[in-house]
Amino acid sequence: MTHDYTCKGGVVHTEIMLPAHAPSVFTDRSTLWNSVEEIEKSSTAQLAREIEVALPVELSRAEQLALVRSFVKDNFVDAGMCADFAIHDKGTGNPHAHIMLTIRPLKENGEWGAKCRKVYDLDGQGQRIPDGKGGWKSHREDTTDWNQRGNAEKWRAAWATYTNWALEAAGRPERIDHRSYKRQGIDKIPSVHMGPAASQMERRGIVTEKGNINREIAADNKLLKEIKARITRLYNWSKEQSAQPQGRESITDFLFRARQDTAPTSCYSKVKALKENVALFNFLQENGISSMPELFDKVAAMNGDYYDLRGKIVSKERRISALTERLEMWAQYQKYKPVRQKLDKVSPGKREQFEQRHSADLALFDAAVRYLDTLKASGEAITPKAWRAEVARLTAEKDAGYLKMRDMREDIKTVETLKKTAERLDREGQTQRREEQER
Repeated sequence: MTHDYTCKGGVVHTEIMLPAHAPSVFTDRSTLWNSVEEIEKSSTAQLAREIEVALPVELSRAEQLALVRSFVKDNFVDAGMCADFAIHDKGTGNPHAHIMLTIRPLKENGEWGAKCRKVYDLDGQGQRIPDGKGGWKSHREDTTDWNQRGNAEKWRAAWATYTNWALEAAGRPERIDHRSYKRQGIDKIPSVHMGPAASQMERRGIVTEKGNINREIAADNKLLKEIKARITRLYNWSKEQSAQPQGRESITDFLFRARQDTAPTSCYSKVKALKENVALFNFLQENGISSMPELFDKVAAMNGDYYDLRGKIVSKERRISALTERLEMWAQYQKYKPVRQKLDKVSPGKREQFEQRHSADLALFDAAVRYLDTLKASGEAITPKAWRAEVARLTAEKDAGYLKMRDMREDIKTVETLKKTAERLDREGQTQRREEQER
């Protein structure tokens, strides 16, 4: 098969970085990857590893290039890998780099080395163990540590570090973190990954399901952030007021006095003031509040309820996100399973042609199988029906939680009326004292 990628759009820079002992001819892309193809004998051999990184839009093109070069050199090339990277930028606000890495180690003479080697099993005395068939028990070990699962976390952390160095050097305040909100201890709902297809549709003004989900998540995060800020201000204010000598005054008496001092004149103002006062008096009566210390106790309880409710909502959102991913991979498995079943029935002579014609579908099926196998290996049962039922239940509970949040916002709004009145009287008192001093 012949592949030609020379007409791919949006490529603004390509480069090959090699370890010192690599053949100089590998600086030619075709030579490098044809050599990789030729050394492998199995049709299912792993040829390369691809890493994709998002580039900060705050950096210039030269700064982005310097960032990728330093990251690739220190983390991959210095370890012995050949790296072929390309920077893509179509001007849509999503600059990124694709980094292709070789899998096999290079010998000092520039030839490809083995991916793994046979290692004999040894007993307690360091002697080889017979396998009962005239040979010795053995196992295979990788010749490098490049395929270890822990590398994904290590390389993600390294990219965050290198990116933050670049942003700092450029005098930018932005920083990135490779950890999830949960691992960072941030009670914030993460958005879903849009993918190129949905992103392009959204940019053209076409509404997508994932776009709607992200807009809903953004609105939910805004609500959580807004309530947190407002209730924190009320908590600090009521705590301060409850400690003041006048804090023991009856709130009802205080409100009547404030009403007499500044009675509204216009009809609109009177109606507005009446509605605010009715809501406030009802709130105070329903909660048995007559003084500032009692109000502080109520606001402190509201503050605790907010954090408890927010934690439950975010926990449900994260679980829904995980279950949604499972259901998507299950749907992908079901969709492309018939293609895989057809492949099993194809005669050996036509198998390669069928694989080439359906390569994309088969790759998606294999990806779904790997995902589901990983789930099973971790002890999870494959239960799509139960997943859907759990998503429905959690969604209903989450929506109920947001209704409670909105009810809480109304109580916050009511207490804010009292806060504004107290602050107004305090300002007027300060103005009156200044005028008396001047006289």
